[in-house]
Amino acid sequence: MRFLRRNSADSPDADLVEDDAVTVGDGGPKGHTPGKGRPTPKRREAEGRKRGPVAPPPKTTREAIRRARGSKEERKALNAQRREQRSEQRRRMADGDDRYLMPRDRGPVKAYVRDLVDSKRNLLGLFMPLAVLVFVSLLSTSLVVQQYATLVCLVMLVAMIIEAVLNGRRVVKRVREKFPKENVGGAGIGWYAFVRATQLRKLRVPKPRVTPGTAV
Repeated sequence: MRFLRRNSADSPDADLVEDDAVTVGDGGPKGHTPGKGRPTPKRREAEGRKRGPVAPPPKTTREAIRRARGSKEERKALNAQRREQRSEQRRRMADGDDRYLMPRDRGPVKAYVRDLVDSKRNLLGLFMPLAVLVFVSLLSTSLVVQQYATLVCLVMLVAMIIEAVLNGRRVVKRVREKFPKENVGGAGIGWYAFVRATQLRKLRVPKPRVTPGTAV
């Protein structure tokens, strides 16, 4: 089909335009996109090319067993290496290495707070045993046992609250004296000291660096 009309038989420009129009028209219907000349690869084939060449299947049963054994040994070696790394991280965390500590425990300020708490014996260390005692007393069928246990727990709880307040003020004051250039928040440091004090000494992480009664 011709879209352009020749105005003059002797005009070379008209011939050129007409030839171009015919060439475009011969390519197919309007809006037709020529094919790529090859089929579109499937998703599995494309992923296979990205991952690299696939090893050929084993030719014998012995070879298949040898491959499976090798893969199993590699997995065991990898798992052993990961366990060793986790054990090393836990050990360094318990030793107080800043590179392996959680963000809340890092820095010289937090280390000093831990030393202040660990150098004192306090009632807050009995917080967890007290919680266990309350739970056991609630399971008792004796009303007298429940009453005495509740009374003892209440007195201990009040004493712990008073001690926590006094201990928090002491720790914040000492930290501000030790690190005058640091922006020490009283609430954050007090809460950190409280949480540290409520933990059993053997379960504290990082481990205590000082013994009770040591001057810090």
